[in-house]
Amino acid sequence: MLAKGVTLRGLEVFEALAHSGSVAQAAEATGLSQPAVSQQIKNLEAALGADLVDHGKRPMRLTPAGRSFLARTTSVLSELRLAQSELSVMDLSHLTTLNMGIIDDFDNDLTPRLVTVLAESLTNCRFKLITAASHEITQAMKSRDLHLGVSASTGEVLSGVTEYPLARDPFIIVAPRGQLPTGGVTLDHLNSLPFVRYEREQLISRMVDAHLSRERLDFPDRFEIGSHLALMALVARGIGWTITTPLGYMRATRFHEQVEAHPLPFAPFHRNISLFASSDWADRVPRDVSQTMRRLIQTHIIEPGLKNLPWLEGELRLIDG
Repeated sequence: MLAKGVTLRGLEVFEALAHSGSVAQAAEATGLSQPAVSQQIKNLEAALGADLVDHGKRPMRLTPAGRSFLARTTSVLSELRLAQSELSVMDLSHLTTLNMGIIDDFDNDLTPRLVTVLAESLTNCRFKLITAASHEITQAMKSRDLHLGVSASTGEVLSGVTEYPLARDPFIIVAPRGQLPTGGVTLDHLNSLPFVRYEREQLISRMVDAHLSRERLDFPDRFEIGSHLALMALVARGIGWTITTPLGYMRATRFHEQVEAHPLPFAPFHRNISLFASSDWADRVPRDVSQTMRRLIQTHIIEPGLKNLPWLEGELRLIDG
């Protein structure tokens, strides 16, 4: 039995305060007033009989007991959010046909869970789902071959298509473990290894090229790879480094012992992941699907991503909407 005073709301407030270090930001994140946030933390500390936060420092910092308790709190809340997302089945029983495409970055965990959620609701529907690269999903939306598509946004306004922003996915460096300094990568460090790039037709490759052009940077490349996992395998073998995103890094878990992620040593940039829907669809269906996608992305992409790469806090996140 939980100690009296340990509440779900208190755990959510503690998590928000731990991540921000600010009562004001925790209040904004939880929808409470600042005095209510302070009271929640006071009640939780009293219930546990331990100080979780050093209240004398700004930004607030966790005590050793607080850091230990945060790890447990994050795990508990993650499981509760997962349970909520899997129980939040949409009412799509009225649909007769649904063709959907999802960016292949989500293949490992998110897509199988989304398919399960959709299947429970699409009781009278012929359902087709494909996974593909962003540029292929975008083209399929343009040609009306798909009703819904989840992919990186090009920034282009597509005729007859409505965009529902989901998540911000910042670009990062991934290099062979131990080949680049952990204290800060410089351009000179990058020039000491070959650049392994995505195949030029892919949207992610075009985004990287456009940004490097803006920054007036040119990294000679010998390797142009269409398969993400093949690209990461080359990095893992020490062949070179690449520019990818947390989604790409988290997707390549099999190589994590051989690679390391680093912040960019030049101006940051990011891509947005969005849900696209044919405009002639009723608004409720894409909004329901987008809300489910947001919950799944938060639980299966953002939370584990920030646990692995805490320096992405505030950059790897859901987009307000």
